[in-house]
Amino acid sequence: MIHQFQKYLQEKIEITDEQFESISAGLKVRKFEKNEILQYTGDTLKHGFFVGKGLLRAYSIDAKGKEHILQFAPENWLISDRNSMNNEPSIFFIDAIEATEAVLMPNDFMEEAASKVPCLQPMQIRLLNNSIRFMQKRINMLLSATAEERYLDFIKLYPNLTLRVPQWMIASYLGITPESLSRVRKELANKHFKA
Repeated sequence: MIHQFQKYLQEKIEITDEQFESISAGLKVRKFEKNEILQYTGDTLKHGFFVGKGLLRAYSIDAKGKEHILQFAPENWLISDRNSMNNEPSIFFIDAIEATEAVLMPNDFMEEAASKVPCLQPMQIRLLNNSIRFMQKRINMLLSATAEERYLDFIKLYPNLTLRVPQWMIASYLGITPESLSRVRKELANKHFKA
């Protein structure tokens, strides 16, 4: 699993085996059962997750008990709660939709690694910028896109999840009801689109 994380980094930057070895000491691998909660709202976790195998999600629960899914993290995705990374209480739950094996990265991993391996600094900035871009696009889609546009964007972002994730979770991510999602899927099927 650590090797898979090394490969992930090597696909993004030129980092040697020796350089990776110098920064990987603080990494741990952990297995999580299906439906296991890795983080509760209010926790102050000291790490984020790189998913090697399986599927995680981050979500909140409102005062009425309704879930709002922020992100899915399939294989080769990173997931964390930025609040807990800043030593503040987390605002999201993170749980395992499938049995999952993940690399636990200490909150200061990227900063510490970049001080030892300078080529990681541009990657760290890129990851942060990508996260901001993702969130801005997500907010804009929720505010202004149709349910169909949101669903098509979901398929583009997560091409292999429609069969791995229950429909109610996809609907939650899209900010629509499961009934609306069924209607969207039916309309797309009628347009000869296989979803």
